[in-house]
Amino acid sequence: MGERAVTLDARLVVTRPAFTLDLALKAAAGEVVALLGPNGAGKTTALRALAGLTSLSGGEIVLDGAPMHTLATEERPIGVVFQDYLLFPHLSALDNVAFGPRCQGVPKAEARRAAAVLLDRVGLAAHAAAKPRQLSGGQAQRVALARALAVRPRLLLLDEPLAALDAHTRLEIRSHLRRHLSEFDGATVLVTHDPLDAMVLADRLIVIENGAIVQQGPPIEVARRPRTDYVARLVGLNLYRGLADGARVKVGELMFSTSEQLEGAAFVAFPPAAVALYRVRPDGSPRNVWQARIEGIERHGDNVRVHLDGPITAFADITPAAVADLDLTAGQQVWASVKATETHAYPA
Repeated sequence: MGERAVTLDARLVVTRPAFTLDLALKAAAGEVVALLGPNGAGKTTALRALAGLTSLSGGEIVLDGAPMHTLATEERPIGVVFQDYLLFPHLSALDNVAFGPRCQGVPKAEARRAAAVLLDRVGLAAHAAAKPRQLSGGQAQRVALARALAVRPRLLLLDEPLAALDAHTRLEIRSHLRRHLSEFDGATVLVTHDPLDAMVLADRLIVIENGAIVQQGPPIEVARRPRTDYVARLVGLNLYRGLADGARVKVGELMFSTSEQLEGAAFVAFPPAAVALYRVRPDGSPRNVWQARIEGIERHGDNVRVHLDGPITAFADITPAAVADLDLTAGQQVWASVKATETHAYPA
């Protein structure tokens, strides 16, 4: 985390009849931490616990050295942007942003002046008088962000902040949001299930599954070296666990040649685009070649994704021309191969 001081230091324990969240969470001043995970992993529970909307069963929340978990929600120095923004429909954009400071006792004129500055900062000065129903999704999101920042929080919580936007708006608002977050001097915790949002917006990813951390680190490191099937699917890699002996890793009955030298328990990963398919066993080196059965075929962007079953399950991304050329159909037996230079291994 470099030289930046830790702003948030929390251990969140929330126990429910069929689920327990147990999460250690730290964030530095100016750092954006993304909580990433499948539905039901505990991401939103963690965010609600930080906000004081869900009670802790154990643990603590310390912000700038002071305990927060003992304070009521409205007393915590936090700003929240909810998934559906929750703007007050009867208030103008300006008064939505001024609402928090007014609740803190700031005089009306002063609160509105500060709100106008924030609206200008998010590029909505011209829409200060507009009611939420007159705003586009992207504009409403920026008003919600300005409202969260208006209370001068030390911790900013964002719950799926781009989920309600269409693809085109999302692209634009994501880059705006990245800029605003880089200017915020407190800690930011972002909940998302979208890997692109997490990769673009966050300095550090914390991946949660079943209420616990399974992997964390800088986005590029998590993407390069996934440690669970969920993370591998998220970043689009085939991932296997095996036993390494030098530049070879045994995965089940298969022996993979890799570009790294390792010993002991290891992960093997390669992208679907690195998998080549053949009707008959390819000539030459027998390494990283196996027979597979086609489970399914679907469009995937400009390519076609082929689902393979066999000694391992794998995805192969090939061109529509290759599908036609090979005359591929579901249920068919094919040969798959991956070059050793595209097969990466790292310690498990």
